[in-house]
Amino acid sequence: MLSDRFLAALNAQIGHEFAASQQYVAIAVHYDNETLPRLATHFYAQAVEERNHAMMMVQYLMDAGLDAVVPGCAAPSTTFRDVVAPVQLALDQERTVTDQISALVGLAREDGDFASEQFLQWFLKEQVEEVASMSDLLAVVGRARENPLLAEEYLSRESPGEEGEDPTAPRAAGGAL
Repeated sequence: MLSDRFLAALNAQIGHEFAASQQYVAIAVHYDNETLPRLATHFYAQAVEERNHAMMMVQYLMDAGLDAVVPGCAAPSTTFRDVVAPVQLALDQERTVTDQISALVGLAREDGDFASEQFLQWFLKEQVEEVASMSDLLAVVGRARENPLLAEEYLSRESPGEEGEDPTAPRAAGGAL
């Protein structure tokens, strides 16, 4: 059984995941408006991924017979000073999410809630990958600040297509889109 404090924290995390998704949509739109289609596509895909993370958490709560809360979120940042700022924001966001997931794992562990701790292990692994990937992208975009088409070239070379679904990922409510 999930403790009340873990339930509240996981419901809050659902909101954080939806907020991250919205921020990635805003970043994608920004890059689309700057005619940087590879950066836009990358962040549109990130938005879907974050949305699916929220839906995995919703499914986990529904499977446990508990109410999942789908909270609203603050409006995302939509204006950026240069081509680098959106990626820096994304990296900062991924680091924050890593801290949030780690805190959730800590709560589950304190509560002796081994099922929730196990559920969250996938998210910890995912966050390591996300922070590394966004760190790499920030380095590339930083070097390409004066010529963002070089970042576009990097993404076309390093992100050739869909990797496919992770078979170890938790099931998302409504199925992955």
